[in-house]
Amino acid sequence: MPRIATPSSIAAAPAAAQPMLQAVEKQLGVVPNLFRMVANSPAALEGYLGMSGALAKGRLPAPTRERIALAVAEINGCSYCLSAHSYLGKNLAKLDDAEMIANRHGGSTDPKAAAAVRFAAKVAQSRGHVGDEDLAAVRLAGYDDGQIIEIVQHVALNVWTNYINEVARTEIDFPVVSARDAA
Repeated sequence: MPRIATPSSIAAAPAAAQPMLQAVEKQLGVVPNLFRMVANSPAALEGYLGMSGALAKGRLPAPTRERIALAVAEINGCSYCLSAHSYLGKNLAKLDDAEMIANRHGGSTDPKAAAAVRFAAKVAQSRGHVGDEDLAAVRLAGYDDGQIIEIVQHVALNVWTNYINEVARTEIDFPVVSARDAA
């Protein structure tokens, strides 16, 4: 059962959050529970949407962003985010099941993406205390400093969503994928 209230509709959310939720609905066709729950703090919703929007304009392709989200959600044991990003990975980023399983284990079937996912997993597991060899490996795979910064920022954004969903026990409104059940 959720521990932080999720407004039942856009109209039930704080007035300052309603235009942002309407924009989410326009973009996604629905307003997932995460967004409505975070709308309890319009400032937090604005921050989340702002960072998400800025990173979507970055140089990491959408499939790699979803791969990172899956790896971080598995590390943090967040079933809400695993469910959401499995859905988005399959339906928007066109990742297959084998790829998403590899992502959840901190890898990828694509060699370049594997380097980004491994690095992201290392950042999440070590709380940013990566070694020189970790940076060298991601650079060797073809990622430059700007892309490395984006990888770290994606880790941070996903850690935040993992944590807020675990604190709130947000009701999963995607096909359920449970943490720690990767094949």
